Amino acid sequence: MKRIGFVAFAALLSCVQAGAADLVLTGADLHTVSHGVIERGELLIRDGKIAALGVRVDANPDAQRIVLDGKRIYPGLIAADSLLGLSEIDAVRATLDFAEAGTINPSARALIAIDADSEQIAVARANGVLTVHVVPRASGDGLLTGQSALIKPDGWTWEQMRLADPVGVHLFWPTARVPPWMPPQAQEKATESLRKKLLAIDTAFREARAYRISRQKSVATVSDLRWDALMPVLDRKQPLFVHADDAVQIRDTLAFAEREQVRLVLVGGMDAWRFATTLKARDIPVILGSSHNLPLRRWESYDTVYAAAGKLAAAGVRLAIANESGSSNERNLPYQAASYVAFGLDRDIALRAITLSAAEILGVEQRLGSLDVGKDATLFIADGDALENFTKVERAWIQGHEIDLSNRQTRLYEKYRGKYEGRPKK
Repeated sequence: MKRIGFVAFAALLSCVQAGAADLVLTGADLHTVSHGVIERGELLIRDGKIAALGVRVDANPDAQRIVLDGKRIYPGLIAADSLLGLSEIDAVRATLDFAEAGTINPSARALIAIDADSEQIAVARANGVLTVHVVPRASGDGLLTGQSALIKPDGWTWEQMRLADPVGVHLFWPTARVPPWMPPQAQEKATESLRKKLLAIDTAFREARAYRISRQKSVATVSDLRWDALMPVLDRKQPLFVHADDAVQIRDTLAFAEREQVRLVLVGGMDAWRFATTLKARDIPVILGSSHNLPLRRWESYDTVYAAAGKLAAAGVRLAIANESGSSNERNLPYQAASYVAFGLDRDIALRAITLSAAEILGVEQRLGSLDVGKDATLFIADGDALENFTKVERAWIQGHEIDLSNRQTRLYEKYRGKYEGRPKK
């Protein structure tokens, strides 16, 4: 009887959800990203999707209407390279679960390690970060670190948060960079370590290709999860995300991708602007890391990092911008983009780099990244320009479901505001 009752309740719930009234957001400027700004427009949400948008939309007579005069509506921001859900408190090792032991772990899945109860998730979404690309990192000698996942920051479990899994495999390209003042022994040790790591990468891909041939010929009788994870990459069905910053790393990465004929996405890319012509010619997208970094070399100008995005965009390279500075700062994603704007990046391109361009690079542009009919109603209301740090995100929806924007930081703010206003402690 309990089972029958549960099934009946689930059926009733689904009917209620299916018959939910339309929601019309009206009066706000719609920053679509894909086709400009619709001033004082309307946007219709139906069944979790954007059903219509424009100056006026046709909605059912019983539709709920929210008047948002003077506000702006943006598509949810996309964190394209994040540790959200895998890292909580940097100083507490037990809260860090972003890397596997060992060198070659392409089968490790970031998704199943995500802590859905992380306090950082609510903090990030409170500033409009409504989609997150969670990436496994390297520890020790790690190279092939595993498979990333795309999640929505809303749900009780990682199963409920999943949007796409896996998105691709991640490779952290090794470097031999050591300070020039280091003794010769340290230089030699770094060079030897680099040689071994490059050999390990080549060996892994060679064995994976041999494994694929064996599987095709039905010779291999036992599955190897490591090489199974690399099959979509070798077949060019999924990208290989290679994390590389300096010019030598990027040069070697480009040669490797050409040799292995994989779909490359360059991540980090502090020196990527030096290869802009090649990246454009080969249509290799870049997920550019934080703008708040020092230059790689002492002799470089202070604005070398800040100007990188503008140079890549000017060359026509497909570009996303990531925060890359830990899960606790993921809410600062729009300000990373704004810093690049201050040094030459077009403002519209910057907004696109944390919305639609990120969605395109991650393969979800049909669902996310812009305000367009048929896409998920994942969006937020702001009282000003999303790239300005004094702008407040007032309300947000993920797949048509309005989410709670309260979080640990807002609770602490209210608590101590009450203290100085003389309210009794609860």
